[in-house]
Amino acid sequence: MLIITTSTIPGFEITEALGLVRGTTVRARHFGDDIIGAMKGLVGGEVHEYTKVVAEAREEAIDRMKAEAFGLGADAIIGFRFATSEVAKNAAEVVAYGTAIKMVKHDS
Repeated sequence: MLIITTSTIPGFEITEALGLVRGTTVRARHFGDDIIGAMKGLVGGEVHEYTKVVAEAREEAIDRMKAEAFGLGADAIIGFRFATSEVAKNAAEVVAYGTAIKMVKHDS
């Protein structure tokens, strides 16, 4: 399934907007990762443990959004975005969202 950040797809015509689709996950940090992160904060550099958690959360949110779009019979998702928020002291929500559409290829 095509997922793009723009509102149009070159070479295609949007025939129907099926509505908002989203995928959400909430992830908590691991205590051990917090200790490693605190140490990295002292010396600087990327905190790979947090990077991994964020990347996994984004992929899970995208997968859930795609599943919702497939359920609607969508061909693509346009206007794709991520949003994040802190829901507890050590937990963050990641939301992937966009507009599910039906489309056809333009005749050339």
